[in-house]
Amino acid sequence: MSKTLRSIIITVILCAVAAAAAVIIYDRYVRREAGQEPAPNGYTDNGQLNDGDQKRDPAVEDGTDGTGDATDGTNDSGTGTPADEIDRELLYDENGIIKPEYAEKIIKKTADKVIQALKARDAQAISDFVHPVKGLRFTPYTSVSLEDDLVLSAEEVRNFFNDKKKYMWGYYDGIGDEIILTPAEYYDVFVYSNDFANAEKIGYNEVFSYGNAVENQFEAYPGSIIIEYYFSGFDPRYEGMDWQSLRLVFEEYEGDWKLSGLIHNQWTI
Repeated sequence: MSKTLRSIIITVILCAVAAAAAVIIYDRYVRREAGQEPAPNGYTDNGQLNDGDQKRDPAVEDGTDGTGDATDGTNDSGTGTPADEIDRELLYDENGIIKPEYAEKIIKKTADKVIQALKARDAQAISDFVHPVKGLRFTPYTSVSLEDDLVLSAEEVRNFFNDKKKYMWGYYDGIGDEIILTPAEYYDVFVYSNDFANAEKIGYNEVFSYGNAVENQFEAYPGSIIIEYYFSGFDPRYEGMDWQSLRLVFEEYEGDWKLSGLIHNQWTI
């Protein structure tokens, strides 16, 4: 190979290298500073997938929302069940209890129906919400006893106000006597003892009222949502010692939330 040809080849190679280097420098520095950085592979300049790379989303194309479009940690399907894709760190607090804001979103519609049914003494409507396996547990004062509290099935709740049988529901606070009442009598004293449908305050997985009894509702009903309908008092002479509340306990069952507990609460000694 002659020296002239060798010089030409070397010159061409050097020019090619210089051109490539210039392109890289221009692309990396000049276009980036001008805000013209190339879009990532597979995307157009406006951030959308290229037509050839787009993936079909059946939920969007069908006009449905498979996972719910809420952005606050729950779905919006109306079923009352948290989305499967939910971040548990958002939904639950450090004790494994559903946070109040999410509990309200999940259960409010169902709880509103139950409290109205209780107010109306509509046993049929109440029974429709009762847990089909666990039944409905009645707790006359704050502390839940899984062993001693009376539990009625949905069918027994359906006949609640017609049942003339007297049951032992627990023990009266202070005196210790047995609470022997018919279901209707128990309802008047230890269920709907005030107009809780129009309560002063309503809490979702919150505790407004404390007496001297042990608060164990979340231990007795792990993973539940508990709504408290609370009155701070009625007679100013008692300076709040006559507060009362009713708590509805809901537990998840086959993708729905079912009523499994009624906890009546008031000052205990």
